[in-house]
Amino acid sequence: MGDRVREACGVFGLYAPGLDVARLTFYGLYALQHRGQESAGICASDGTQLSLHTGMGLVSQVFAEGDLAPLNGVAAIGHTRYSTTGSSRARNAQPLVLPGADGDLALAHNGNIVNAVEVRAEMEAAGHRFETSTDSEIVGRYLQAARGTWAERFAQVMRVFRGAYSLVLLTEDRLMAARDPLGVRPLCLGRIDGGYAVASETCALDHIGAEYLREVAPGEFVTIAAEGLLSAQVAPVEQQASCVFEHIYFARPDSKLDGRLVYSSRLAMGAQLASEQPAHNGDLVIGIPDSATAAAVGYARKAGLPYAEGLVKNRYVGRTFIQPDQRIRELGVNLKFNPLPEVLAGKRVVVVDDSIVRGTTTPRVVQMLRDAGAAEVHMRICAPPITNTCFFGVDMATRGELIAAQRTVEEIRQHINADSLGYLSVEGLRRAINLGGDRHCLACFTGEYPIPVQLEMDKFVFESEEAALDGDSPHLVANAAVHTAPR
Repeated sequence: MGDRVREACGVFGLYAPGLDVARLTFYGLYALQHRGQESAGICASDGTQLSLHTGMGLVSQVFAEGDLAPLNGVAAIGHTRYSTTGSSRARNAQPLVLPGADGDLALAHNGNIVNAVEVRAEMEAAGHRFETSTDSEIVGRYLQAARGTWAERFAQVMRVFRGAYSLVLLTEDRLMAARDPLGVRPLCLGRIDGGYAVASETCALDHIGAEYLREVAPGEFVTIAAEGLLSAQVAPVEQQASCVFEHIYFARPDSKLDGRLVYSSRLAMGAQLASEQPAHNGDLVIGIPDSATAAAVGYARKAGLPYAEGLVKNRYVGRTFIQPDQRIRELGVNLKFNPLPEVLAGKRVVVVDDSIVRGTTTPRVVQMLRDAGAAEVHMRICAPPITNTCFFGVDMATRGELIAAQRTVEEIRQHINADSLGYLSVEGLRRAINLGGDRHCLACFTGEYPIPVQLEMDKFVFESEEAALDGDSPHLVANAAVHTAPR
């Protein structure tokens, strides 16, 4: 589609002796599928060795019933990937399993390391060899090379690495989790039948019947083993910068963030948008499914307008290895959305969406609605204009590709051919989701990054080195049983 903010990855971990950890991890990943659809994997420990299975595609494409049986054990971690550093290929699928003096370490990562190039160069100069083009491997190998307890190693990581990293890790005898000192990407902790689970979102805990306990705090390191759960604050938190786009788009509406249901936040965003950007001539409100549906409902309630489903979404477009031919490709957005002419004909339609990134898809949506008989199309965006790119695990576009960085609101309105266009303000966004203080990162709207960043960073920066490696399979470890999906 080319005009969406791309999902961050999803991570999941489970320590639960006596339970089918592989199957429960599969369902945890299934609940996090919206966060990444490029590859998936599970690594399990039976107390003596790690077993790994990864592959390209959706969780349901990577795993069949027979793939779970070799992953029996007491603990497991899993990952669904959308690539933000390194290309989408089998070698970069996670979890990664990396050798070390104390045994193998499996790692799954959500986020982006902004100083990965510098740290990798220093490690290569010291003799370390890398086998993927991901920043995740750099973190894992640094941990394996560090000395001291695991808590001390993570303290070193948090002093050296800058950026976003919510991590779940597995050794032969323990599950570990950590969140960077800024707390950019979410990570939560739950309890299940004498064991514990960690996940990117609370919806994954719900799906396996785990009780939500709390969020993993920024700068916190958690380890879970036979002796129970231990927590250590291994890095000071000078400021927080949780990603506001988790509230706007990434997280499932049935997840909780900052103690609040995401659905409720999106209803409030829509209501605030209606207050700031009313559409006095509107006849009905529709949302771009699915991420803007709740905001559209909130807008309609506040505006006193009827809400309707004017677009039906095909949720499986883009989730196949069969590439469209040229004729199908030219249909563009029609593959993803189908309008309902009986609902739209003759109506002045208020359309609520979560964002306009490059401005390539929205004009097609507007034209589709007009072709379906809409008399007027009034676009309302339940977020401020995106004027700056993200360096913390969100793949949205370069600044030169962001339409709001290059054009005024009126120029964007003309470009998308809408009758009117209105955005939610930054202050309105803060008010709607009760941010309070400076606990969230809004850099994509304001340009005020929580830490210094390299303003143009290539996600394929390590590809040339990886291309020199033979084959295209995940890293194989001598002491790990590795099962790679043939798909």
